[in-house]
Amino acid sequence: MSCKCILSDKEIPIFFSTDDNYIPYLDVAVSSLIQNASKSYNYKIIVLNTGLKEENVNTVKKNEQPGFTIEFIDISKDIEYIKSKFKDVYHFSPVMYYRLFIASLFPQYDKIVYLDCDLVVLGDVSELYFTDIGNNIIAAAPEQYVQNTTEFILYAEKAIGVDVKGYVNSGVLVINLKEFRKNRIEEQFTDLITKYDFDLLDPDQAYLNYLCHGKIHVLANGWNKEPMSLALEGEKNIVHYALYKKPWQYDDVMDGEYFWYYARRSPFYDKLCENKNNFGDADRASKEETAHEILEHAIKIVDSDETFSKKLCKR
Repeated sequence: MSCKCILSDKEIPIFFSTDDNYIPYLDVAVSSLIQNASKSYNYKIIVLNTGLKEENVNTVKKNEQPGFTIEFIDISKDIEYIKSKFKDVYHFSPVMYYRLFIASLFPQYDKIVYLDCDLVVLGDVSELYFTDIGNNIIAAAPEQYVQNTTEFILYAEKAIGVDVKGYVNSGVLVINLKEFRKNRIEEQFTDLITKYDFDLLDPDQAYLNYLCHGKIHVLANGWNKEPMSLALEGEKNIVHYALYKKPWQYDDVMDGEYFWYYARRSPFYDKLCENKNNFGDADRASKEETAHEILEHAIKIVDSDETFSKKLCKR
């Protein structure tokens, strides 16, 4: 399947991917994007999925207004051949892999923006879309947690085999689909995931950093600001709750107030409050334990023989 539609010179395609569990956060993200986007363009918001409840789809589509359309595309049949290779990794679900198939499923687009659901957009997303990334394959901001955590620095450099200074977060992407196709990124990904059983902590992100290495335009972290006490580069345009602490579970998440500002305007607000109230001490303790386990796992991966740097030719 490939989505076919008539393109406008002023149309900006923006992709998300989700399952039913993340629909409330998608709704908040989409609402924030619409409220802050320049009204000089038409925005095509495309949500990749493998089946959603009709009521959830209809609720999110209530965000539609002049200049903003929202389309849900079920890609179940398109990834049937490879989905058995997708892994659930800690708090990452197989949904994370969907962004790797946009280039082949949507041949009408040469450039798109991809956004995760666990973020809020505070700036004008059209400015992100029109960023000149040259002939690079993707543009993305630094993965701030990886670059400032010893275990993950080793993971990026020793296991993935790339310079951690250029290691980027895949939750906010500008994708040059022409270069993505030219460099056969999707084909390389499916080949690697079929032939090898890499032990990875950030699967789609690791593959993108490895396969696009040397052709990544690094954005200012203001386009993908993680909740960490780091210097802000440029304006705070997107806040991405990429770490294990989420504002819908914890009270002390940096920049969490932005999430709740938009959440209060969402039809899922009561559900979000209910989820937060039901997230108790046992849940927090489990998350803390998992966070510690992930750091230990990073070191185990570095020492493993099943890594990019050991199995594949070094760049």
